[in-house]
Parts: sequence; C-alpha cells; structure tokens
Amino acid sequence: MPTTPFVLRTASLGVFGALMMSACAPSDETAADNATDNAAGDSALLADAPESTSTDIDISNIPEGIVAAAEAKVPGMVIAEVEKKEREGMVFFDVEGTRPDGSEVELDMLQEDDGNFRVVEVQRDIAWDDVPANARSAAEAVDGMFAPERVIESVQNDGTVIYELFAPGKTDAPSAEISVKDGEAKMLTERWEY
Repeated sequence: MPTTPFVLRTASLGVFGALMMSACAPSDETAADNATDNAAGDSALLADAPESTSTDIDISNIPEGIVAAAEAKVPGMVIAEVEKKEREGMVFFDVEGTRPDGSEVELDMLQEDDGNFRVVEVQRDIAWDDVPANARSAAEAVDGMFAPERVIESVQNDGTVIYELFAPGKTDAPSAEISVKDGEAKMLTERWEY
C-alpha cells in the first residue's frame, strides 16, 4: 500500500504555446530539403518520432516505487495520473500531477533493473515567451522553423534543460528541441534520449 496519500484529480497539462515567432512557413522546396536533411541527421527540424505504445495505470494500482520517487523529487506532489510508455526498448512512466502550490508538473521515470524507479526529467508546459532568449534565438536562426504551438520545458538531472517545440497540428512528439546547458543554447539534430 502507498504511504503517500493520493488525491484523484483530473490533470490537464494546458497548452500555453504562444505564436510569437515571425518565421515563415517553409516553401515546398525548403520542406523537401529539410526532409532530406532530417534523414541525414543534420537538420534542427527532427524526423518523425519512433513508434510508442501507452497504457494508463489505474490510480489505485500505482507501484509504491513510483510514489516514493515522485515524493523524493517533488515533495508534496499530488499524483493525478500515470501512463506507462514503451519506446525503442525502453519503458517510461509519465507521472502527472500538481505541486503543493497547485502548479502542474510531470515526472518522467524509468524502472531500473533492481525494480526501483528513477526520475529522469521534470517537465512543465510553458509559453514560448518564457523560453530564455538565447534558446529562442537558436530556434529562430533555423531555416524553415515553425512557430511552436506548444513548448515543454524538461529539466534533466544534470541541470541541462531541453525545450521541446511542437509544430502546429503535430501533438504526438516535438518537431524540434533546444538544449541549454551552462548558459549555452543549441538546437538538437537528434531527439533527446528521454
């Protein structure tokens, strides 16, 4: 039985994407060039995400290890839902809920070989305007960049922050990602591991 009490809530990680970028949509020729670059791995616009499967976990059946890992990372977190995702041989658990102040938070966890759960990133939706200027500049410098419809800020355990940018109408996976570490922002040409 879990030692941390749960409050069942409907969590909805709202979409705050602001359409503030002034980049134009790419022409058919530019889009074709980007598709070629994506296949070669040298474009900041990412190829389609690998296939994944998702399974909702009933709130009453959340493994104790998930509860303990969530409490250790975000003390007082109220878990609203948990989803198990499998992608490219890795099994993730998306744990959504709220912080004690009511703000929404999502923890991505991996189950270790010893059965323990490890939080690999802490995520939240943010507005494009709230992304640091150096990260926005890195994105705006990309040919054919889109105005993001949604932005997820993913804080990694080593302090790296990944900004996941979702193109309009493409909600399954980010179409571009920016890494910020030690004040340096750069566009990623391959999807972040998590």
